Amino acid sequence: MVEAVETMDGWYSLHDMRIIDWQAWKRATNEERSHALKEFEQLLTSWEKVEKDEKGSQVLYKTIGHKADIMFMILRPTMDELLDIEQKINKSAIGEYLIPVHSYFSVIELSKYRPEKDGIDTETLPETQTRLKPILPKWEYISFYPMSRKREGDNNWYTLEKGERGKLLYEHSLTGRKYAGKVKQFISGSIGFDRFEWGVTLFAHDVLQLKKIVYEMRFDEATSRFGEFDDFYIGAHLPINQLASLFNIDS
Repeated sequence: MVEAVETMDGWYSLHDMRIIDWQAWKRATNEERSHALKEFEQLLTSWEKVEKDEKGSQVLYKTIGHKADIMFMILRPTMDELLDIEQKINKSAIGEYLIPVHSYFSVIELSKYRPEKDGIDTETLPETQTRLKPILPKWEYISFYPMSRKREGDNNWYTLEKGERGKLLYEHSLTGRKYAGKVKQFISGSIGFDRFEWGVTLFAHDVLQLKKIVYEMRFDEATSRFGEFDDFYIGAHLPINQLASLFNIDS
């Protein structure tokens, strides 16, 4: 029997994509729009306090194209906290104008291909805990995409022995290391949680680096033989002080 690999699981992750109902927004009065925007800013500010206390993290990005207008990525210690956040957005005044179009639920994940380091359980190491419970970077650009491993004939990831899978993933990681300082990557597991098996979130200062790293990784055997992908969501960072500009209200 092929051996499964234990995962180390950290904070739960929600990618929440919304379209702005611009027609409804334009029909709203100035007072209604100002109230909705102020309440939204207060909600986002309350999340910043959570991040400062290292009890979660989040980012908000404007997305390009017609799949969505904005994308939240929110990390919290429990799924219940993510449920509460989602409900608060929906129940808020701004929620009347933010139409959900897609979401992805997962958990930040690392695999225990090498469970011990110098006789110490790798999950207990501070650097491992930092990776499992990360503070998300507020870099200029983001790319999010779900992916799975193929189960087709000879190209079946789940029939490979543990050592072979580990070797392919290690070779794959070498490509990623070439982009150190240019791209930050976060992997979240979604087997049993969502349609695909993992979510991949990339952050970059230069949007072109998002294309370059994904392109180069396509040639790694772990991807070329076994990778399957869903839609990509690309966005530009949206800090709180730019919300008024997005919603066309004077600060």
